[in-house]
Amino acid sequence: MSEGITPKPVDILLVEDNPGDADLAREAIEESKINNNLYVVEDGIKAMDFLKRSPGYEQAPRPDLVILDLNLPRKDGREVLAEIKADDNLKRIPVVILTTSKADEDVVKSYNLHANCYITKPIVFDQFIKVVRCIEDFWLSIVVLPPCGAEK
Repeated sequence: MSEGITPKPVDILLVEDNPGDADLAREAIEESKINNNLYVVEDGIKAMDFLKRSPGYEQAPRPDLVILDLNLPRKDGREVLAEIKADDNLKRIPVVILTTSKADEDVVKSYNLHANCYITKPIVFDQFIKVVRCIEDFWLSIVVLPPCGAEK
């Protein structure tokens, strides 16, 4: 990379209804060495409003990564995932499922809906922080993400 050029921050949308988990994820991501902007919404309807830039979210960026809980109020994460992956303008955004569910049917359904990965939330604080940092390291340091506005 050329000197003097600062890379564009990575935009991350965290869809999480548990304020404690959202705060832990925010803490882990904010301490990252990767320049990022973290946006948090607490339910599936707000997630889709953010992604589609509906009223109240007209200035929302297109996220480079979505971290999605499955068990959300108003519209659950399974519905959000299905909508994202069915939308030609959104389907290339990687979606990481980060949820408390260990149920085989949730894992299978998430992958059938084209989740990019499925991670069960650890209940131990240090492990939760470690998992969020690993998500960020992998998806934002190692993986090549599609550019915004890429051809369909």
